[in-house]
Amino acid sequence: MSKAQRTKQFIIEKTAPIFNMKGYSGTSMSDITEATGLTKGSIYGNFANKDEVALAAFRFNVKKLHDIFAREIEKEKTFKGKLLVYPRLYSDYYDLRVTQGGCPIINTATEADDTHPVLKKKVERVILSWKEQLVYFIEQGILLGEFKAPSIDPEKTALTIIAMIEGAVMIAKITGNLSTLADIMLSVTKIIEDLE
Repeated sequence: MSKAQRTKQFIIEKTAPIFNMKGYSGTSMSDITEATGLTKGSIYGNFANKDEVALAAFRFNVKKLHDIFAREIEKEKTFKGKLLVYPRLYSDYYDLRVTQGGCPIINTATEADDTHPVLKKKVERVILSWKEQLVYFIEQGILLGEFKAPSIDPEKTALTIIAMIEGAVMIAKITGNLSTLADIMLSVTKIIEDLE
């Protein structure tokens, strides 16, 4: 990694938690320079503008989240087991301390839906990719006979799981009641169990 690449990565790592906690609008250039200890000139020497930093920070936060889930999913031998990783890890999401400020998907989606079309598109891609992965797990589970419930609709099931998880994260964060997260993950687990 070149010095320029290391500097860029340093900026991303230092600002990712700030963007996740304060959002795009709430994060100022002063926040960025304070977090990195670099001047505005150094920041703009590595990124064209604040948008580029925000997009890189979002990608970084999502990758951290994805990597934790991918490691656990890889350990599972069944498609049911792979699906159950989600409610298991999300039950203790805030204990995982993946990213400061909570889930980068819901945080960014909430802010960017009406204010930042580029960030909105990035969030959309993440959600659609997640949905595709869940659909694949469900379809493979059906194919291998793990899931036998009549009239399984893989896409609707995947979207329901995502909506319940992201809604649970939002409710837990807003209310400060983290047990809500575990309670709702029991419902997600039941949806997966009922596929059999």
